[in-house]
Amino acid sequence: MKASVEQALLELIERLFNAQLDLQLTRPDPRFGDYTTNVALRLAGTVQQAPRQVAEAIVADLEAQSIDWLHDVQIAGPGFINLTLTDAALLSQLESLQPTQTYANKIVVAEYSDPNPFKVLHAGHFYTSVVGDAIANLVAAAGAEVHRVNFGGDVGMHVGKTMWAIIDELKSESPELLQTVPSDKRSEWLAAAYVRGNNLYEDNADIKAEMVALNKRIYDIVNTDDHTSDLAQLYWTCRQWSYDYFDAFYERIATQFEKYYPESQTAAIGLATVKEHIGSVFSESDGAIVFKGEDYGLHTRVFINNQGIPTYEAKDVGLIIKKQEDYKFDESIIITGNEQAQYMAVVLKAIEQFAPELAQATTHRTHGIVKLAGNVKMSSRRGNILRAVDVLDAAAEANQVATGKDDPAVVLGAIKYAFLKNRLGGDIIYDPADSVALEGNSGPYLQYALVRARSIQRKAIEAASTPTDLDVAERQLVLKLSQYVETVDLAVAEYFPHHICGYLYELAQVFNRFYEQSRVLDDPRTPQRLALLGIYADVLQNGLSLLGIPAPESM
Repeated sequence: MKASVEQALLELIERLFNAQLDLQLTRPDPRFGDYTTNVALRLAGTVQQAPRQVAEAIVADLEAQSIDWLHDVQIAGPGFINLTLTDAALLSQLESLQPTQTYANKIVVAEYSDPNPFKVLHAGHFYTSVVGDAIANLVAAAGAEVHRVNFGGDVGMHVGKTMWAIIDELKSESPELLQTVPSDKRSEWLAAAYVRGNNLYEDNADIKAEMVALNKRIYDIVNTDDHTSDLAQLYWTCRQWSYDYFDAFYERIATQFEKYYPESQTAAIGLATVKEHIGSVFSESDGAIVFKGEDYGLHTRVFINNQGIPTYEAKDVGLIIKKQEDYKFDESIIITGNEQAQYMAVVLKAIEQFAPELAQATTHRTHGIVKLAGNVKMSSRRGNILRAVDVLDAAAEANQVATGKDDPAVVLGAIKYAFLKNRLGGDIIYDPADSVALEGNSGPYLQYALVRARSIQRKAIEAASTPTDLDVAERQLVLKLSQYVETVDLAVAEYFPHHICGYLYELAQVFNRFYEQSRVLDDPRTPQRLALLGIYADVLQNGLSLLGIPAPESM
């Protein structure tokens, strides 16, 4: 209906003023109508008339047409035009609440989370996973064939540091000694080894040299696919421990990935690609191969170090090429923390020089960090991090205190909503107690709103029937329900899940007011109010699903 109204106005403007322009209807306060437009103000200069004079001409023409969808049209202020739809037109918007299929027949690769083996999953990984999942859900709802993938550094200096610390602790490269590590402590043991190795790397020049040499040995193991030497078996076993740990966590937060790309798979592709374009795109500097980003308003970064080893930058080049080979994507969406913004800008600018179609098809979205109390940034190098499991445990404890219940679905919904209701890009401070509250702008509040609506449906004796006329409270609910598709379309276009959160919270509040004013059961209008209740519950459930939030049957 919105598109039909916009089209009617565009045709009218062309006919009256011989003018063409972009026109978008917006939603005013419900007291002033269902849609509003400032088109008269925008046209005034072009047609050399006062804005209100332009608005009066538009309104007069609309009224003369006796349009079946138009109930009322008014001029407000200097020339805003407010339109109110008929009940039938408003209700027609509820017939199909499927988002606009802007991604129909498109293949999209969504890459997010991206933890490194040999390191602990921190709250930032949790945040990225939740955001990435929601964006992937949005794009899928808009018609895309979505492939969710993950990328992590199974080779690199962090591995050299960790493996050195492991060997130092075991006093041997023998993989048999790993049996001394309890199975339920493997991830913590690896994380502790990384922290110790990193500290020694920073403080001891001799040990740093040993780690650099060990790192090169590990690259050789990966490049030759060696699984026989003691060091190789030690490495592959510890890497698998990390993957097992990742899988267990992703299962716990209801996130699934189709493919996990280790850097060892993309390093060779990136290395070869960078070497192929030395001279034209990349250049030599002190024995390393760099991309001079200053030429493009960015900064220079090393893609191959002076030992001939590909850096993260080259591995990301290889990853983008590998993803295109595997999926032939129309768009690749990469979600990372804000600290990667300048880094990725350089990588994509380098790729643009030899494969512009890949750079143009890649979208990078960033988010802030989850902060500790006192706004201290987390660091896996220092070890003072808020682990991903700590966030889950804190929410579970807060929910136990608040409700006396152990409810994983509510806990997960609380955390995801607390993350997603914030506009993507800024930092957030996670408060477990606030997140699990059953009142206010929280996940459990919306989960309970859905449970309550479904409960009313189950109690109903009469069958629902499609309404044909609306009272004041019903109309306010229908008006809010009619905004669902617009909200999802906006969230898809901007990759901003917070639009869905804000809408669902407002919808639940509108329904609460409707429920206070309108008896749903045992009333002459029960059949049509049950129909509205069912649509409300479906919209609420669909919106929560887009956010990756569980919809419990009871609370």
